[in-house]
This record gives sequence, C-alpha cells and structure tokens, in this order.
Amino acid sequence: MQTIAVIPARGGSKGLKNKNIYPVAGKPLLAWTISQALASKSIGKVFVSTDDQQIADVAVACGAEVIERPQEIAGDKATSESAIHHALEIVERDYHIPVDAVVFLQATSPLRKAEDIDRAVERFQREQADSLISVTKADDLTLWESGEGLWRSVNFDFRNRGMRQDRPSQYIENGSIYIFKPEVLKTYNNRIGGKMAVYEMEFWQTWEIDTLEEIDLIEYYLLKKNLAGQVSG
Repeated sequence: MQTIAVIPARGGSKGLKNKNIYPVAGKPLLAWTISQALASKSIGKVFVSTDDQQIADVAVACGAEVIERPQEIAGDKATSESAIHHALEIVERDYHIPVDAVVFLQATSPLRKAEDIDRAVERFQREQADSLISVTKADDLTLWESGEGLWRSVNFDFRNRGMRQDRPSQYIENGSIYIFKPEVLKTYNNRIGGKMAVYEMEFWQTWEIDTLEEIDLIEYYLLKKNLAGQVSG
C-alpha cells in the first residue's frame, strides 16, 4: 500500500505568531512532526503543504518534501481538507505516486511516537477502514455546556453521578493522527467518511499547541517521552 504523510502548515497564525516554526523544546514545532513521520515504517514520503517560505525552509532542512500552497487556500478560513486536496493533485501529477492512503498529521499536535503512526496504519489496514481518527479517553472529565443562560451536564447526570467506571466511555478527538483513502476526501470533502476506525492514544497525548501558554506542557512531554522519531518508550 502506498501511504504518504501530509502536514499542512500555513503561515500567518493569529493565536501564536509563526506557530508552526515556533521554537519548542529546542527545535521548530514543525520539526517534531516531520521527524516522527520520517521515522515511521509505514510512510513512503512526507509532504509539507505551506504558503510560507520560512516554513518551507524548515521542512526541507528536516527532510520533508514541500508543496507550495496557493494563496486562495492559505487564508484564515481555508480548511485543511482544501490543502490536502491540492497536495494530492501535486503528488499524483509531479511525483507520480498512486496514493492508497493519506496520513494527515497536524504540527500543532506533536505528542505522538513514530510507533503510534505505525500502529494506527496497521489498524486502518486490519479493519479495512476508509478513515481513521486518533482519540484519547475522557473518562475522568465531567463536561458542562451553557446555552440561553442555562448550564447542562453533558457526559454525566449531576443529579445522579454514580461511579465513574459505570459511565459510558467517551473519547476526545486529539487531532494527532488522521488516516483516510483519497476517495473519502474526494467524495465527502472531509477527512472522515465511510467505514471509520479509531486508534486510542494515552491521555497525556491529548494536548496541542494553540497559544503560548500551552508550550510549557508540550515541551515537558516532548522531552520526557523523547518523541523525536523514537519508536518506543
């Protein structure tokens, strides 16, 4: 099976300036995800889709192929799906790779091992799935939502809490690993569609970077778990 990794990484982030190449634990944030993808035994080539020259330079230095993203799909409202659509067109046209599966990795969710990628691909194949998402279990979280001035407990009944272990298991889509067949993207214009599989990760792998305040937590786990391409531990 021909499997490629695509990492969308546009410039111009509003929440954290230059987020994708912001220094995290001694290297640009993007470099962590590229190194994990390159260390995976399941991935043939690693592509970074970007509209930013600095990001492109980092990607090349880390060993990834760069796909130049057009401005019309690089703004604040552009979806990751549009970037992957474009990337697939370039891969098929210029690299002549008949892609069977896309592993979509977000640079802002770097708490993954190369081993996680391989296990997720293995599950995707074993279950003959059309798409796969990575998740973490949310059993210890009691969630509330507000609307029209009212508060409502979501994943438990505050009037009858019961035992935590007796509640139905719920999961967080952690944004770290997505896998799908190209035809899923073409049919649904979505990374998820058809028969879906799930790859469960550990709870510490829930976190992602959107703001400056989250960097310390991410750095702690990146260094503690030695996540730059390590396949175990």
